[in-house]
Amino acid sequence: MLKRIAITGPESTGKSDLARALAEYYNTVWVPEYARNYIDNLNRPYRFEDIETIARGQLKEEERKAPLANKLLFCDTEFIVTKVWSEYVFGHCSPWILDKVRNHLYDVYLLMDIDLPWTDDPQREHPHKREELLAIYEQELVNNRLPFYIVSGRGKKRMANAIEIIQKFMDI
Repeated sequence: MLKRIAITGPESTGKSDLARALAEYYNTVWVPEYARNYIDNLNRPYRFEDIETIARGQLKEEERKAPLANKLLFCDTEFIVTKVWSEYVFGHCSPWILDKVRNHLYDVYLLMDIDLPWTDDPQREHPHKREELLAIYEQELVNNRLPFYIVSGRGKKRMANAIEIIQKFMDI
């Protein structure tokens, strides 16, 4: 049976790197963050409506990759990310995303700690808000009673911590 692992948390915390590395380690596939490519191809600033389009694209990619997965599917981002992003930037969130937060669940959520240095990127917006955003993500996970573990550490230690969580709690 396929287990879906969501990698979530604030910007510049190594979500993409970890998703890619874990997929390689477990000989499976991962779902990249759909927002990156979408925003790269916009010829304008993103708008509120784009957040739902991004969330729908993320889900479509996840469903496309699921049949290719080998027991585990690592998802670089999930619906809490789009909810937090939408509410933080625009003050509200689409009902469709809110429904997905409640009903499109993952077997475990890896919440990325902010213990990595900020890496500048044109798509990243809040270098001085990471502590605040981490608290928001953690509260969302708690409020929704979702199984989550904080992944911390730098380099190989971060990867080792993630593997330990997966091995312990996913019963592989």
